[in-house]
Amino acid sequence: MLGIVRAPELDSPLLRWMNTRSALRLADMRGRMVILDFCTFCCVNCIHALPTLARLEKQFEGRVTVISVHSPKHAAEKVPENVACAIDRYNVTHPVVHDPEMVLWDAYCIRAWPTLVIIDPRGRIVGTMSGEPQTETFVSGIKNMLDMWEAEGAIHPGVCPDLDPPPHHGGPLAFPAKVRPCPPGDDNVAFALADSGHNQIVLIDANGTEIRRIGSGNASLVDGPAEAAAFNRPQGVCATVGGLFVADTANHAIRRIDRTTGAVTTVCGTGERDFGLDEPEDIAKAELASPWDIAVHGRDLYFCNSGSHQIGRLSLGTGTVEAVAGCGGEDLVDGPALDALLAQPSALAFSDCGKRLFFTDSESSSVRMLDLVSNRVETLVGSGLFVFGHANGPFSQAELQHPLDIAVDGERLIVADSYNGRLRVLDLKTRTVTDLGERAFSQPEGRCRPTGEPSGLCVAGPGRYLVADTNNHRLIAIDTNTQTTTPLMCDSLSAC
Repeated sequence: MLGIVRAPELDSPLLRWMNTRSALRLADMRGRMVILDFCTFCCVNCIHALPTLARLEKQFEGRVTVISVHSPKHAAEKVPENVACAIDRYNVTHPVVHDPEMVLWDAYCIRAWPTLVIIDPRGRIVGTMSGEPQTETFVSGIKNMLDMWEAEGAIHPGVCPDLDPPPHHGGPLAFPAKVRPCPPGDDNVAFALADSGHNQIVLIDANGTEIRRIGSGNASLVDGPAEAAAFNRPQGVCATVGGLFVADTANHAIRRIDRTTGAVTTVCGTGERDFGLDEPEDIAKAELASPWDIAVHGRDLYFCNSGSHQIGRLSLGTGTVEAVAGCGGEDLVDGPALDALLAQPSALAFSDCGKRLFFTDSESSSVRMLDLVSNRVETLVGSGLFVFGHANGPFSQAELQHPLDIAVDGERLIVADSYNGRLRVLDLKTRTVTDLGERAFSQPEGRCRPTGEPSGLCVAGPGRYLVADTNNHRLIAIDTNTQTTTPLMCDSLSAC
């Protein structure tokens, strides 16, 4: 029986503990429930589980200990420094054990991300659950188990010792995400940037100087004046003449900023996570799932509904929202748009003619295209959910690793190949992939810091690109004409 299986100890020398000063042992946590969260930080479903786990930690403090077992999918996720950045980005405050060789994954016979393993106060596995937990049902079930064990006298509350979460980044940017050009206006704004870690939108002039911030900085869903409104880890932004549309990711909402007043309103989303788009429904009632990017085409907003592996369309004319690509399953399968399988779409870019919508599918490490005339999805680069790397050459042979943004530059697609820390160039005429080569470009005073999981970029002029250098908390300008990289927003020149 599952209920008498002793939980394997967390004591392999191949493990690395984070958020705590010392390694933890299940034997030292007798008398408490332990929940092991087998996750990988690239996975949107793992990210969705974090608020539920945080609630358990707070509601049952002393009786429940949560430990995330980071079991990496991608090669870049095996690097401890990248894991530390993810811990900070998602404000994880419980212990994390980094398991790059999947030792605990195998010991506990795990098969999917995320999987939660429940260990009773006597150190026995009493339950496992794959996939995102339904918060209220899960919390209620945990409470019932705790009440039962307390009645048996098995619960002995205690605290998790030596917690040591990383300090939050204190510079002008924190984990910046998408950056997009703005149509000319009276406000002198040239670009808009989603400052995800600060829960704000930053408006920037042509020289990269900050003009204004929208949002209080609190992680919440609040409409109103610019200084009082609140976002929650926004990733995407798209500008029109009169306003800015924001993919407010952790709020599962699409918001609008009035460029004149700075006032924020919610266009679609209730703050609750939905489990898939379908037929057209009223935007006032619709729920979304981690919208990651947004692009405007006429009166329609196209968005990555990353949490349900779909692309949606919000019609401002009819006031409805619907799926336009992806059936809701996660994989890399082309074909008719609504039958296709996507895998965490994360960025959108329209072709110059507006008939093709290019997108990055981060979990399949691919770049794909939605043809709006034939209504079909086609993969340009990418071979499957578990095929990734850094390889140039023909589309059919090239490899990316968790790309997070894309921009159209004539007959080329510029891709932020996030986990490879590079910009890649997809030539649509020759159907070949190359590196942009920015790692060899000079930087001020000879400094040379490679980009850290860049997740945003836009074309800022001929041969010039703005890049959100996410894990380095800065915005940089890359000029292929002069072969230079220039920091525009960062802590200071010495930190760049």
